[in-house]
Amino acid sequence: MKTFTPKPADLSHDWYVVDASDMVLGRLAAQVANLLRGKNKPTYAPHADSGNHVIVINAAKVALTGNKDSKVLYTHSGRPGGLRRDSYGELMQHNPERIIMTAVKGMLPKNKLARVQMTRLHVYAGEDHKHEAQKPVEFKISQVSQQAK
Repeated sequence: MKTFTPKPADLSHDWYVVDASDMVLGRLAAQVANLLRGKNKPTYAPHADSGNHVIVINAAKVALTGNKDSKVLYTHSGRPGGLRRDSYGELMQHNPERIIMTAVKGMLPKNKLARVQMTRLHVYAGEDHKHEAQKPVEFKISQVSQQAK
């Protein structure tokens, strides 16, 4: 059996829109990571960049399960005393895009290819996005939060 390597002509970067309303954060991040890697295509190869562009809308309406409102997300500016900690509850108010970006980044492999694929993730807190010209296709995720029902 030989390893399949897609040719550059076989690689296409499609556009998808995912609505994050009432979606569980982890399930949403797993589906978005699979789309970014291109695992939904028959020409998928882990070493080739066959990923898609993914637009996540309504990031402010994502469902956090368990006790994640008090979970803390750390960043460091690189300067002395530059450690910053924000709880998920605060981030849902001010910067809900960061929660989804961090969750998706954690589900991608830790290599140079994943850093390129993360540039294709576009997250917006509300309904509006600026990528209508690319004619994105809506991607439905059937798993909805149990809390929202």
